[in-house]
Amino acid sequence: MTNTTSTAEQSSNNSGTLLVDKHVEYIKSLDKRHDEIEYWLTEHLRISGIYWGLTALHLLKRPTELPRDSVIQYVLSCQNSDGGFGGHTGHDSHLLYTMSALQILLLYSALDRVDRTRVINYVKSLQDPVSGEVSGDSWGERDTRFAYIALAIMSFFGALKELDVDKVVEYVKRSMNYDGGFGSQPGGESHSGQIFTGLAALAIAGRLDIVDRERLSRWLAERQLKSGGLNGRPQKLEDVCYSWWVLSSLKVLDRVHWVDREKLCQFILSAQDPDAGGIADRPGDMADVYHTCFGIAGLSLAGFKDVELDEVDPVYCMPVSVIEKAGLRRWTKDVPGSWKD
Repeated sequence: MTNTTSTAEQSSNNSGTLLVDKHVEYIKSLDKRHDEIEYWLTEHLRISGIYWGLTALHLLKRPTELPRDSVIQYVLSCQNSDGGFGGHTGHDSHLLYTMSALQILLLYSALDRVDRTRVINYVKSLQDPVSGEVSGDSWGERDTRFAYIALAIMSFFGALKELDVDKVVEYVKRSMNYDGGFGSQPGGESHSGQIFTGLAALAIAGRLDIVDRERLSRWLAERQLKSGGLNGRPQKLEDVCYSWWVLSSLKVLDRVHWVDREKLCQFILSAQDPDAGGIADRPGDMADVYHTCFGIAGLSLAGFKDVELDEVDPVYCMPVSVIEKAGLRRWTKDVPGSWKD
């Protein structure tokens, strides 16, 4: 049997304070580390890194710390002739990076800076008209992440009707397992990340009624380990990023109270770098902007009280205030009536 007890149970980098100023400075420094090999090795996902950092700053109530105009100009430079966005200027288009680019523009209230028709046509081109499945790019990789992203992007533009939503829903439904979870594709093992994408896709499509709420909530609640952290699937170590992937789904299901949120918050805080800022996957490891974003988002979902954080939307992973302004909180009105207890 795999041992799922990690050093997270013994290790703590601080006494339980969210190091807001340290995290802000850490995020601001990321584009200045040109002498570090990590900067160049992550060029292919630069645009996602900006989204993670900017989202963290918004949730920390420090949204103006990055230079708005230059960030927007950089994002626009990543759009290709096919309408999609690459992870960096000159890189091939991919749905993952297209989503990050549009999320950045939404955070800056600048979605009108892109040609919506080109983006919509790009997303439409990636849906299989027969199966309804959505590819991540022109090379054809398919899984439930891309089904969610396609629906999310179309919802940004009020253009869900441009997709065959019913076929997307059927594809997601086929990816649902006996334990209530979702895999990356039909027959795939349930995983917290894939559960988020499946559940969020159904929320946007207004089809949460097909979810086995109680069974899925139990599976998600069982992801919490003795350290307070959450894992992605059984017999795996806890990881700060699952503070988002698990808790966001429980939030949609209105079952966040099924986990020990205080212990989870302490686990997230223990993974902070007290010197340079940022949050790691678990205590003692190196911080990165991905875990910083999802750690702070997890604190927001958990109702962390010691520092005032912006409320995060569990479907779009952006502040509720941004989502409401964009008219994207409609999914909350489509929650099955039987869930409203």
